[in-house]
Amino acid sequence: MNKICISGITYSSEEISAERDTGFIGQSPFHHQLFLFLKDWFTPSPTLSLHTSGSTGVPKEITVRKEQMLQSAKMTCDFFQLKKGDKTLLCLPLNYIAGKMMVVRAIYAGLDIYPVEPSGHPLARMTLPLEFAAMVPLQVYNSLQTGEEKQRLSQIRQLIIGGGAIDEKLEDALKELPNAVYSTYGMTETLSHIALRRINGAEADSYYTPLPGVRLNLSEEQTLIINTQGVADEPIVTNDIAEIRAGGTFRIIGRRDNVINSGGIKVHIEEVERILRSYIKGNYAITSLPHPKLGEAVVLLIEPEADTVAVRKAVEEYLPRYQQPLHILTVNAVPQTGNGKTDRAATHKLAREMEELIQTKEK
Repeated sequence: MNKICISGITYSSEEISAERDTGFIGQSPFHHQLFLFLKDWFTPSPTLSLHTSGSTGVPKEITVRKEQMLQSAKMTCDFFQLKKGDKTLLCLPLNYIAGKMMVVRAIYAGLDIYPVEPSGHPLARMTLPLEFAAMVPLQVYNSLQTGEEKQRLSQIRQLIIGGGAIDEKLEDALKELPNAVYSTYGMTETLSHIALRRINGAEADSYYTPLPGVRLNLSEEQTLIINTQGVADEPIVTNDIAEIRAGGTFRIIGRRDNVINSGGIKVHIEEVERILRSYIKGNYAITSLPHPKLGEAVVLLIEPEADTVAVRKAVEEYLPRYQQPLHILTVNAVPQTGNGKTDRAATHKLAREMEELIQTKEK
């Protein structure tokens, strides 16, 4: 585990640590970022610093042991039966755990990793058949829009998708692909995914299956508690409200801190967003505002490309009364974090800033 294969060429830890011109550093800014991560990885220090995504607040720094990241890599490589020389794609930012763990998996299992600058079209110039790749939903969606990229996507033997929700239309499109496609569940604290959900084929399911070695249970508040042998020293108590079936599979209902108490009824933000996903163009978000009678009012933020009339119709047709937004506000852009997730704190702040406009309209 003291070397890595990049685009068919093997580099030793000594070459990386000595900062020699190894041939890949100057190919692109992304290749240089990869070099910096590898240089950090191959130092004698047993730990690395990671940053959470910041989707619900300010990103925080956590310190983890490299051996824990290797154990996480082992779990994934064992499940997918990845072996030395398998070609894998690195098209996720290295600022976050998903990108870092793709590199660690390559180091652990001797995979041949191909770096491609993170973009909406990671397969535009990738012509090699791949055994394994990880993407976010937007990259997958974009790849399905052109025949050439769709063909390349279908030739990835095993594809995992994380970092955001997969809407029903995208999931339906993925069911047509002949390769194995999975949705992942995980977070920075779990060092990438700890559970997978097959999207297509005979094994397709709407519930996630924990990886071997992962044990789950629920807190008194029905939030998921994760025990990962070798990956985390202590159980991780998440903010994700979950339902666990008898066989151990589970689904996420929403985040505890993403619950709106409107008129005494709990509204799960993610559940409302999931229902509306097929009917709104562009980014959108459910948030809340204080309300004198309801306590909190449900608010929907949409971007200019969304059809306001169609959105209102979808709200009335597909949402029960208690989930329907009291206000639908058009904003220039729905705040996003650096890795493309909805920035919940910034979204709530934006709604508060528009509260005066709402009050003016109501007069």
